[in-house]
Amino acid sequence: MLLQTYPELKVTALKSGPLGGDQQIGALICEEKLDALVFFTDPLSPMPHDVDVKALTRLATVYDLPSACSRSTANLIAQGMRHGFLD
Repeated sequence: MLLQTYPELKVTALKSGPLGGDQQIGALICEEKLDALVFFTDPLSPMPHDVDVKALTRLATVYDLPSACSRSTANLIAQGMRHGFLD
């Protein structure tokens, strides 16, 4: 959805969480290789990986990485990056 709205953004797709995707994201956060983290979940479905999502949120907070778990916040972050506010 982000690429459709902001085609100029560089977006890296990773593996699914159960296949190690959340660990890949965590490593990228620790290596400070991310400009932002956008992580969508379905809040109305069971969340077996809730602990993993919380771990990513914790890392994003520790490394002061802009992060979004909702469409509105993701749009704000993308607009800020687009206009150079989050460089």
